[in-house]
Amino acid sequence: MIYNDGPHIEEARPRALDACCGVGGVTRGLQDAGFHVTGIDIAPQPDYCGDLLLRGDAVEYIRAHGHEYDVITASWPCQFYSALTRGTNRGRVYPDLIAPGRAALEATGRPWVIENVAGAPIRKDLMLCGEMFGLAVIRHRFFELSDGLTVPQPAHPAHRGRVAGWRHGAYHPGPYLAVYGDGGGKGTVAEWQRAMGIDWTDNRRSIAEAIPPAYARHIGAALYAHVRTTVAA
Repeated sequence: MIYNDGPHIEEARPRALDACCGVGGVTRGLQDAGFHVTGIDIAPQPDYCGDLLLRGDAVEYIRAHGHEYDVITASWPCQFYSALTRGTNRGRVYPDLIAPGRAALEATGRPWVIENVAGAPIRKDLMLCGEMFGLAVIRHRFFELSDGLTVPQPAHPAHRGRVAGWRHGAYHPGPYLAVYGDGGGKGTVAEWQRAMGIDWTDNRRSIAEAIPPAYARHIGAALYAHVRTTVAA
């Protein structure tokens, strides 16, 4: 079942759906790019930053309502493909939503973007790194784009050093933070907020699972131009 977790604010802005929105890292970037953003997540997201929050199964919602939006972004859970998860959470079962999610997206006829980690079975049309945006995280993420959609690939600057933290009993300094897990030396919540560009929540897990808004701002600019060009045509 889908239900409304927040007020619906009518806007003249083009409408984006952020599937598996979490706290709204992608949402904030899309808002900055000019979209009215509805987020949907199966879990409660009390700190969500978007215009409207729905709670329910994202794939089912896209099948039923995806065509009502101008663009759709989907950050299907990455734990099924993450090397980190395989190493630290062995034995746990995580959903694999990429194939059914892609099919649902394709059926909408709308432009869409899928985000995931390096090991995920998605077409790697775009790769973004925190260093491209001056962030204190590396956080490589890959994006599959729907047919006909293009997003500029920024140059990938050389990393300036290592990720700070404890390894094998020794602390190694570096210009980047490890924004995941609870191990020592990974930075405070305030440091994570600054590193990711997320200032509307202090929930450590939510920040760790988010996409830096700068990534979505870059993609959102291309989506906004695509929508406006399509409407004009």
